[in-house]
Amino acid sequence: MSAAALAALGLSLVSAVAYALAAVAQERLASRSAGTGLLRLLGTGAWWSAVGLNAAAALLHVVALKYGPLTVVQPLGALTLVAAVPLGARAAGRRVSAVEWRGTALTLLGLAGLLVSASGPAPARVLSLTEALVVAGTTAAAIGLLSWPGARPGLRHATASGFASGVASALTQTVTVAATDRSGPVPSAEMVVVAVLVAAFAVGGLLLSQTAYRGGLGAPLAVVTLANPVAAAVIGLTLLGQGLQGGAGGVLLALAGAGLAAWGVVLLTRAAPGAGGRDADEEHPVAAVLALEPGTATAEPVLLPRQPDQPGHLTAL
Repeated sequence: MSAAALAALGLSLVSAVAYALAAVAQERLASRSAGTGLLRLLGTGAWWSAVGLNAAAALLHVVALKYGPLTVVQPLGALTLVAAVPLGARAAGRRVSAVEWRGTALTLLGLAGLLVSASGPAPARVLSLTEALVVAGTTAAAIGLLSWPGARPGLRHATASGFASGVASALTQTVTVAATDRSGPVPSAEMVVVAVLVAAFAVGGLLLSQTAYRGGLGAPLAVVTLANPVAAAVIGLTLLGQGLQGGAGGVLLALAGAGLAAWGVVLLTRAAPGAGGRDADEEHPVAAVLALEPGTATAEPVLLPRQPDQPGHLTAL
């Protein structure tokens, strides 16, 4: 594996941890504020904490895109779930379950297969303005269809969020490579347009994921995690020439790795053992990072300062 691919791997790992914590914050906020308007959310510190975590993770992701191709960096987003398992188990005061161990092992094994077949030199080719506009228009149309009112809005919004984030990453790589290419001309107005598209899809993906998490974190997070690399890989393979190494064998290895990673992601979205007898399919390991649901803490009596004629200790109200 090249030094560039190793750098992309390390940056993606740190980014995944930040994304996992941000997803938990979003899910908890969404569950407490169902039906709350966007302006109301903008006035809460929890919302801005989630945005800050997402911003830090996105910055690391941008740097990773400088050193690794889309076909490598985007599948590494599954490390978000892998990173959440030990964090969730520690916060919940329990051991990692057998299902979580299997999901982690399958995800890591699948990602290893993808890294072997897809890792290559740092990206050099970028999307032209025409290609970027076509990708943006096609994705916007798909998001519009997925966001149309109907059944299972959480999963459809999660799919739309994954597509938006994957396209934002592809466009980000174009801007990053063009902006850091010292041999070429100064970034032109075309790159400014692409940068605006990046901002639009990044914000759109964030808001769509916020909506998707209102029904719970597990299944929507899995769909986001799978849809994101699919969208980016299609762009990388078809428009950026980021092919697979090893010929037919490399293709088979990549497909097998993708299948194992997807299976692992599905397992990681299954139940974590929890307290209170909650249904196993209602909780995701990530949610245990902030272990208690709102209102589950035991109420404590209010304490008053002692009065002059009372013993020297605080008394309950």
